[in-house]
Amino acid sequence: MSQETEQNLAVPDYFEQAVQSMSHAQVRSGISLGNIRPPRNLAPLSHAVGLEVLHPEFDDDANVPEFSTDNGGDAFGRLILLHDPHSDESWEGAKMRMVAYIQADMDASVASDPLLPDVAWDWLTEELNSPSSPYTNLGGTVTSTASVRYGEIGGPPRAFQIEMRASWTATGVDLSGHVQAFARVLANVAGLPPEGVTYIGMGKQTGSSAG
Repeated sequence: MSQETEQNLAVPDYFEQAVQSMSHAQVRSGISLGNIRPPRNLAPLSHAVGLEVLHPEFDDDANVPEFSTDNGGDAFGRLILLHDPHSDESWEGAKMRMVAYIQADMDASVASDPLLPDVAWDWLTEELNSPSSPYTNLGGTVTSTASVRYGEIGGPPRAFQIEMRASWTATGVDLSGHVQAFARVLANVAGLPPEGVTYIGMGKQTGSSAG
């Protein structure tokens, strides 16, 4: 388990329940989920999961327990749980802070849309506005970037990416809904088709075929 704690700090039962709910959340097809090591020194209690968009040649059921930004994936995210049982009122009880990060490659035509950051943020708020992911105090940023490569360096001459950074306070113990909502946002940012739909050339077909 990637859960991190300060030495000699008793871990509340509700935090353990929250960690288990994150680790065992069922996310949509096309997304892999696994525990990763959370950043240190952000809070006395922390846990993190990594999510990655699977390439079409990979099996949707492939188990990817360790996440790395060096694996060549074109879209990934991480969701970090932070909690301090002895902090001020904003952290009291089972209230826990979620910190989210998404990075995805974009096509030039999509990246050039000035409304892209607004649309991406709307995806996050719409997915979180569900009874299964109660939250308060949402905030964050969306950044669209363009890179130009020169000289002897590999990769396309021009590359475009979108980055989302967000955080919110989870007010429940079962955080599976938060993980599932975050996975759907990642799928939207990466341009995955809706579940049950497969684009031509994207691997095995899903759904029923006409007779």
